[in-house]
Order: sequence, then C-alpha cells, then structure tokens
Amino acid sequence: MPLFGSMFSPKKMPPWKSASLSNLHSFDQSTQEVELGLDYGIPTVNLEKKFENGRWIPETGSSGGVDRREQLEEENSLLQLKVDILLDMFSETTAKSLLMEKELDARKSVSQGRK
Repeated sequence: MPLFGSMFSPKKMPPWKSASLSNLHSFDQSTQEVELGLDYGIPTVNLEKKFENGRWIPETGSSGGVDRREQLEEENSLLQLKVDILLDMFSETTAKSLLMEKELDARKSVSQGRK
C-alpha cells in the first residue's frame, strides 16, 4: 500500500457530453440560406499581379500612383495616434475616478464622525 494511499490520485471524470447551443443543425440547407444569409454567390478573384523584385505588384503598374507600403505605414501611424489618444483619455478618466472615490471616502468619514 502506498504511503499516502489514493489521496493524490483523483478519480477520473467522465467525458463531457456537451450539447450544442447552436440550432443550425435543425435547419435544412434552403432554410439556412434564407434565414442566415448563407448564400454568398460564386466567389471571384482578380489575379492580375506579377511578382517583381520580391514584391507582388499589379500588372498595370503601381496601385494608383501610391506605394502600398506607404499607405500601410500612414494607416499604421494614424491607428497608433488613435491608440495613444484613447490611452490618454482612459488615464484621465481613471485619475478622475480615483479622485472622486477619495473625495467620497473623505465625505463618508466626515459624516460618520458627526454621528
């Protein structure tokens, strides 16, 4: 008999029998297409690009005269600016909230002192 018995070997749990929360399986194909908008139509792809100097470019030249990398860098800068602004707003709101909590606690302690 082991020193600690079966204290450290818990019983195995039976496998979970998870019921699906989705009712998609109860619909037939036509109902799914109508109710859930699953009829996407025929997919089409435009592959008019060529691989040149390690990059894919449109066969008709550059994309509207603007380099795609420059567009992405500009968009990335804009998104970074938005994140910075949101973080500043969050910090300001948090600071105001903490000040209000301190003021509320001070008022509570003053009102309890009067009683």
